[in-house]
Amino acid sequence: MTGTVPSSRSAATDVDVRPSLDAPAVGLSPAPRVFGPLTRQMFVRYAGASGDMNPMHYDEFVATAAGYPSVFSQGMHQAALLATFATDWLGPSNVRRFQVRFREQVWPGDVLTCAGVVTAVEERPDGVLVTVDLTCTRQTGGVAVSGGADFLLPR
Repeated sequence: MTGTVPSSRSAATDVDVRPSLDAPAVGLSPAPRVFGPLTRQMFVRYAGASGDMNPMHYDEFVATAAGYPSVFSQGMHQAALLATFATDWLGPSNVRRFQVRFREQVWPGDVLTCAGVVTAVEERPDGVLVTVDLTCTRQTGGVAVSGGADFLLPR
């Protein structure tokens, strides 16, 4: 993936900021990406695709019997959405590290916003190592998943 990514607004200058994959810089961010509202059907599909067949994610009776108000999304589902955001931004073949921390449960009807920001840029003989901080935030403002990644962008 080369060229520019979707723009985001800079609060300081109120102009479009288009991070270039040819010249990444600390502080640059693509436009956030929104997923949802999430549905029980999405949880079932993710369970089938991932092999995570824990009934808490798709069986209302099991989830409420365990004390939850409803079924809830698999944490790896949100991590996958965050990874999709990050790789659409900086390229799937460029990933060198991806890590997440699960922080808040996600429920049917939630809308998730994935965002990221470049926190470090390091010139290397084989390319430019770009480090990013990533967040997947619920419509409530609570962070469902936080994380980070390193991408090695070829010259």
